[in-house]
Amino acid sequence: MAGTVMLAYYFEYTDTFSVHVQGFFCYDTTYTKPYLGPEDTSAVPPVLLYAVVAGLPTLLITITETVLFLVQYTSKEFDRSEKTVATGDCCYLNPLVRRTFRFLGVYTFGLFTVDIFVNAGQVVTGNLAPYFLTVCKPNYTALGCQQALRYISHQEACTGNQDDILRARKTFPSKEAALSVYAALYLAMYVTCTVQAKGTRLAKPVLSLGLMCLAFLTGLNRVAEYRNHWSDVIAGFIIGTAIATFLVVCVVHNFKGKLLLSEESPAEQRTNTAMLNMGRVESPLEKYIASHVSFLYHYVTFALFLEGKLGVL
Repeated sequence: MAGTVMLAYYFEYTDTFSVHVQGFFCYDTTYTKPYLGPEDTSAVPPVLLYAVVAGLPTLLITITETVLFLVQYTSKEFDRSEKTVATGDCCYLNPLVRRTFRFLGVYTFGLFTVDIFVNAGQVVTGNLAPYFLTVCKPNYTALGCQQALRYISHQEACTGNQDDILRARKTFPSKEAALSVYAALYLAMYVTCTVQAKGTRLAKPVLSLGLMCLAFLTGLNRVAEYRNHWSDVIAGFIIGTAIATFLVVCVVHNFKGKLLLSEESPAEQRTNTAMLNMGRVESPLEKYIASHVSFLYHYVTFALFLEGKLGVL
C-alpha cells in the first residue's frame, strides 16, 4: 500500500515521469475544439469527484457493516453471562472492525491502482485533448503550415500557457471515467453480494444501476465539454471495470467472509465450551491396557504378601 501511494504521488505531483510529446497536423480539426476553462469550472470538478469516490464508499460500507452486525447480534439468543473469559466481548466486535477495514482497505488500494494505471497511460501516450490547438496557439506561418498535411512534432511549436498545454497532453485514458466507474462498480458489487435482507430484491439493482449511471454521466460530461475523446473515456471505463472486478473476485472473494458473529447455535457453543473444559478422553484400547496393568499389579502385590506370611510360618 505504501509503495502504491508513493508511486501515485510521484505521478501526480512531481515531474519525475516526463510526458511523451505527440505531434499534430496543421489545422487538424480534431484538436481545435473550444477550451471551456480549467478543470475547476467543469460540471463535475475534481474536488467533487474525489470527495464522492472517497467519501461515499467509506460511509456506505461502514454503515452497512454496522447494521449487519447489529441485526445479527440482536438475533442471537445467548446469555451474555455464559461467555467465557477466554472468549470475551472483544471477539464479537473484532469481526465488524476486521471486515470493515478489509473492504475499505482493498477499495483504497484499488483507487491508487487506478490512478497509477491512468497516469502511466497518459504519460506514455501523450494523447492530445480535443482543445489542444486552442491552448497550444501555434504560429502556423513560422511553422510553414501552408499545407494542412504538414506534421509538427517539436514541443516549441506551441506559444500558449505551458500548464494548459501539459494538461492537454494527458487525456488518454480518462482519469475521471476510470475512478467513477471503479467506485460505482465496487459499491454495486458490494451491495449485491452483502445485503441479503428481505425486501431488497428491487432496491439493490436500483441502487447499483443508479451508481453505474452516475459513472456513465461523468464520462459523458467529459466528452460533452471537449475535455476527452470517446476513446479516452472508454479506455478509462475498461481500466476501472477491470480493476474493480479483479479485486472483488480474486481478493475479497465477492465479499464472502466469516460473518460478523459465529453461525453456531447457543447450544452448540455451550457444547463446544464444555468439551474444551473436559479432560482427555481415553480410547477403549487404553482402558483395556490400563485394566490389565492394574490386575497384574494387584496380583503381584498379593503374591508377595502370601510369600511373606509363609516365610514367617
